[in-house]
Amino acid sequence: MRGCWAILLTCLLAHSALAGEFTGQVVGVLDGDTLEVLNGHHTERIRLSGIDCPEKGQAFGQKAKQAASALVFGKEVTLQTHRKDKYQRTLADVILPDGTNVNQALVSDGWCWWYRKYVPGNTVLEGLEREARERKRGLWADPHPVPPWEWRKRK
Repeated sequence: MRGCWAILLTCLLAHSALAGEFTGQVVGVLDGDTLEVLNGHHTERIRLSGIDCPEKGQAFGQKAKQAASALVFGKEVTLQTHRKDKYQRTLADVILPDGTNVNQALVSDGWCWWYRKYVPGNTVLEGLEREARERKRGLWADPHPVPPWEWRKRK
């Protein structure tokens, strides 16, 4: 029985290390939804949770990266981490010192999609995307923008 408790404790500790919060400086913006952040003395690759920006080679990909850079590059941010994705990137919400949620700001400004597949019940992102579409912000100025998951499938 003692072994079962040790396994359970190990699992709980591993989960709490992934679901938590840390603060660090953004030292790289790889694309609109992927950052590199200093976590102590090492960089950690962060994938913004709940959103999917156009890829670099895709229409609006560079603009999405520029928008993310303008918001976060060189800044101290707080990361509300959720878990690791299949590429071992930390999934997180990124919060600026003034309280702005970067994930939400990128959707609101029209630089990405709400990633329904992974956060289907997120009514905040759903509403922000709907408003961006209606106001033709960012990539929604294009009458037929191609979602990145479809673009990746074609490649």
